[in-house]
Amino acid sequence: MALNQAVIESLGFTEDELTSRMTSNIQEVFSTMVGMDDLQHLPRQDHPPISFENCVTAMVGLAGTYNGLVCLHAPLNLAMVFTSGMLGMEVKEFDDDVRDAIGEIANMAAGSLKQHLSCGGADIRLSTPSVVSGKEYSVAAGNPADSFTLHFAAEGESFMVSATLEKQGHAACGAAVG
Repeated sequence: MALNQAVIESLGFTEDELTSRMTSNIQEVFSTMVGMDDLQHLPRQDHPPISFENCVTAMVGLAGTYNGLVCLHAPLNLAMVFTSGMLGMEVKEFDDDVRDAIGEIANMAAGSLKQHLSCGGADIRLSTPSVVSGKEYSVAAGNPADSFTLHFAAEGESFMVSATLEKQGHAACGAAVG
């Protein structure tokens, strides 16, 4: 799905430009924090999944000039690989370290998005990450028409970073951010 027109117009750049910037930011986070330099950006899906099996989802809320939610959805095994890279040691079971690592990655993704949405991000606050996991669950994060999703592949599996945004009444200067 694509972001709504009001959000796009307020950004001062296109959704494709936002996708490119966020893809680069996510790849940088995974390179520096997880030690994964081979993260592959996958093509967009018209209808990204909202139901997950044997996955973990970390969510960070945005409040201010833009309100919304940034989510990182990953298979449990891949989340353990991410955590192993962050901690520099092999992680063999899903535990609090994995939840913390996935929450931190989602927080970094939300922080990157925040910088693109406004002048330095001072007018947008981030929540503490919330993490859910399970054999089968669904995540409904607002109107799909107000969302965009980035798909990536690593270690033979795929994961997603999605954002749902709505514009509040304040003027933003996203075009000034490079």
